Amino acid sequence: MAATQRMRQGVRALIAFAQPVDHELAAAYLTPALFARFRLMRRSEKLHSLNVLRAILAEGPAPHDLEVAALLHDVGKTRYPLVLWQRMAPVIVGVIAPGLVQRWSCRDPRRWWWRPYVVYVHHPAWSAELIAAAGANPDAIWLVEHHQDDARRWRDHRLYPLLVRLQHADDLN
Repeated sequence: MAATQRMRQGVRALIAFAQPVDHELAAAYLTPALFARFRLMRRSEKLHSLNVLRAILAEGPAPHDLEVAALLHDVGKTRYPLVLWQRMAPVIVGVIAPGLVQRWSCRDPRRWWWRPYVVYVHHPAWSAELIAAAGANPDAIWLVEHHQDDARRWRDHRLYPLLVRLQHADDLN
């Protein structure tokens, strides 16, 4: 995702407090256990996830697992909540020195200065774990776990077209 798009996400996060969260829309696509996970997310992340879902729905019919993945692809970020500057730091560092983000992601997330990099790299796996524990289907779990991968790596996987749709909607929002 381009740094400018991340900056736009940052601006949206700043004004998230003034926007209503459509919990009813999320609840329509999630089981009660998965919806409980959704409710744990920060307001700005809920708004982002709802926008990802809306973008997917605007493209046409979507399998249920793609809808679930759209809503919960970032739920792993609840493990170590970040403030706005921390969410932007890995993007900025990634543009300047991409190797540092990966290297710093192996550090202790309990330290506030390493936490942004750990969350940035590991939240897809954490998200997958959380939705698996809440009873999500294997396809939704796979999409969430790989939503930040280079999709070309999965070109031969049966879920590749859905992964591309999820990533495209995520990048737009």
